[in-house]
Amino acid sequence: MPSAHLPMYITYSPAYTIVPTYECFNRCTYCNFRVEPGKSPWMTLSEATKIFQDLKNQNQIVCEILILSGEVHPNSSRRQEWFKLIYNLCELALKMGFLPHTNAGPLSFGEMEALKQVNVSMGLMLEQITPKLSENVHKYAPSKLPEVRLQQVQWAGELQVPFTTGILLGIGEQESDRTRSLEVISRIHQRYNHIQEVILQPYSPGSQQSYDAPGFDPLQLPELIAEAREILPADIAIQIPPNLIPDKQWLIACLKAGATDLGGISPHDEVNPNYPHPKIEILKKDLETTGLQLVPRLPIYPQFDRHLSKEIQTKVQQWRHNINNFGD
Repeated sequence: MPSAHLPMYITYSPAYTIVPTYECFNRCTYCNFRVEPGKSPWMTLSEATKIFQDLKNQNQIVCEILILSGEVHPNSSRRQEWFKLIYNLCELALKMGFLPHTNAGPLSFGEMEALKQVNVSMGLMLEQITPKLSENVHKYAPSKLPEVRLQQVQWAGELQVPFTTGILLGIGEQESDRTRSLEVISRIHQRYNHIQEVILQPYSPGSQQSYDAPGFDPLQLPELIAEAREILPADIAIQIPPNLIPDKQWLIACLKAGATDLGGISPHDEVNPNYPHPKIEILKKDLETTGLQLVPRLPIYPQFDRHLSKEIQTKVQQWRHNINNFGD
C-alpha cells in the first residue's frame, strides 16, 4: 500500500512542442532556447500540418500541442505577423484534433483574449517576484519585469483562461523571494480561481547560456514543495519536471512532499535541450515501486471546462473519453 502521504495518482500530459520561432528580444543569461532576432526562420503552417499528421499516424497518444515561442517585441513591425502565426497554429492544432496550450511570453489583453478562442489553456512562468534580478540575469530582458509577468497572470484571471504559471529556482533569488512569489500566485488565484498548476522548475545549466552558476540543488526541492503545498490553495496542482530531477529517489521524495504532476512530456524539452524527458514506460515502472500510478491528463483540468466555447468543450470531452480509456 502507498504511504498515507502519497497521492494515489501522478499525472502528466502527453505533449508535443511546436516552436513558431526561437528568436527573442529578451536576453536572459541562463537561456538555452533563444536565437537572435532575424536569425531564426519562422515555422510555416504547411510544416506544422505535416508534424500534426505524423503525430496522428503514430501509435503513441499525443493530446497537447504546446505552442512555445520566443518573443517578438510589442513595438516590432513583425509583432502582428508573429501573433497571427501563433493564432493560426493553435487553430490548425484544434482542427486536426489536438488541444493547444500557448506559452509565448507576455501578451496584450487583446492578444490573450483572442488566443483564448483557440486554446484550451495558456501559461507563463512568473519566475521570481523580486525586482533585483533585473540587475543581473534579467538585465536585458524587459518582459521579465515582475510587474509585467504579474499583469499577465491577473489578465488571465480576468479572462478566465485556465492558466499555468510557476517559479524558476536558483537564478539568484533568496529563499524569502521564493516564498513571496508563491504567496503572490496564491492571492491572485484566490481572487480569480483560474490557476491549474504551479511549476517549481530548478535552474539547470545548459550548453548555450552565459550565466555562470551551478544548477539548483534538487535536494532542496522536497522542502520547497512542502512549503508550496502549505501556501498554495489545494485546488492548484504542483508540477515538477522529471527530466530536471534525474535521481529516482529524489523524484519520489518530491512526490511524497506534495507534487502531483509531471507536466507535458514530449520527445524534446525545448527550454532545457540538454535534459531529455524520460520515457513514460520507465517513469511508470519507477512510480509503481512506490504504489503510485502514472496517468495521462489533458492540458485543461475538468473544473475549467466551463470557461471554453461549446465547440472546444466538445473536443475536450471527446479527448477525456479517449484518454481515460488510454489510461486503463
